[in-house]
Amino acid sequence: MTVWSHNLGISPFEALVVILSAIGIYAAFFLLIRTAGQRALASWSTLDKAIVIAFGSVLGRVVLGYTPTLAAGVIALATMLALFRLEAVLRRTKQGSYLSSKPILLMVGEEPLESGLRAARIVEDELYFKLRQAGIRNFAEVALVVLEPTGDVSVLRRGELIEPRLLRRITDRSSIPAEFLLPS
Repeated sequence: MTVWSHNLGISPFEALVVILSAIGIYAAFFLLIRTAGQRALASWSTLDKAIVIAFGSVLGRVVLGYTPTLAAGVIALATMLALFRLEAVLRRTKQGSYLSSKPILLMVGEEPLESGLRAARIVEDELYFKLRQAGIRNFAEVALVVLEPTGDVSVLRRGELIEPRLLRRITDRSSIPAEFLLPS
C-alpha cells in the first residue's frame, strides 16, 4: 500500500479518476441545464426539491466512486469549485455570453407573449402566479415580464419609464413599445 493510499485513502490514479468524473458531471449538468432552459432554475415545488436532493446523491456517487473517502470528497469539491470559478472568469470575457442564457420576454403590457412562454417552457398559469407574487392586481399595471437567466421572473410595472440599457440581451426586445422606454 502506498503512502497516498495508506494515509489519504486514495491513490494518485483514483484521485485523477475523481477529478475527471467531477469535470464530466459538471459539463453534463451544465449542458442539461442549458437544454432544459431557465425554467429549470425557476421556483421549485416540493417534488422538484426532492428530485434535486436525489440528483445530488446520484451525482455524488458517480464522482466519488464505489467507496468514497474524505480525500476523494475534498478532491471532488475542490475540482467543482475550480470549475465554478473558471466559469465565472469565462463569463466576463467577450465570448462569455455563450455560457449564460438570454433573458426571455414573457409579457409586454397586458399581453402574454406566446413565443416567449413557449421558449421559456412556462404556461400562462405559472406566469399569473409570478404576477401575483409581484403584487400585480390587474394586467394594466404590467409594463414587462422577463424570465431572467437565473430562472427568476422580473415584473416591471408601468408608471416609470424603463432605461433601455436594462433590457440588454432580452429576446424580442423589438416588441417593447417605445412608450415604456426612456428616450435613448
